[in-house]
Amino acid sequence: MKKIVLASKSPRRKELLKKAKINFIVVESKYKEEKSEKFDKNFIKKISDCKAQDVAQSIDFDAVVLSADTIVILDSVCLTKPRNENEAFFCLKKLSNRWHTVITATTVIDGKQKITKTTETKVKFRNLNDDEIKKYIKDFKPFDKAGSYGIQDFVDENTVKNPPETSFIEKIEGPYDNVMGLPVETVKDMLKEINAI
Repeated sequence: MKKIVLASKSPRRKELLKKAKINFIVVESKYKEEKSEKFDKNFIKKISDCKAQDVAQSIDFDAVVLSADTIVILDSVCLTKPRNENEAFFCLKKLSNRWHTVITATTVIDGKQKITKTTETKVKFRNLNDDEIKKYIKDFKPFDKAGSYGIQDFVDENTVKNPPETSFIEKIEGPYDNVMGLPVETVKDMLKEINAI
């Protein structure tokens, strides 16, 4: 079997692959992501592709390269990573009592073979008050997360269907791990498609 290279330093993506018992090594992509506030599915596919291609060109051994890019969409607008507490606060305030969509574009490259797929999950937040938003930002510092939150801070795979009352998450439709940044079943299907697992 060829080595699988994860083109990401995300601790959540590493954790999900380990849990799925997929052996991999990490080679971080140096690709400088462009930013776009307007939603365009082709745009995130392009970022995922570019990350994978950057690593595929940088390694000198035969391997399958896996990359991903995740965005949070509300009213056709991309909610990017917040730069400070104010941005995080206003982002979470916007998500309060609303549905939003989390989309991950995943790419695998094996030599000349390349596959990119997108996976969507819909998430509904309960009504949030200002104090609990501020406390969450202070305690969890979600500045490296699109949409200003990490789903694993509120629910896990066991509680996602019946979230605790304190959870910001009220309902979820679609894969939980997609909201964490890597839809594992999609990844497995893609790796099987190119005979990598």
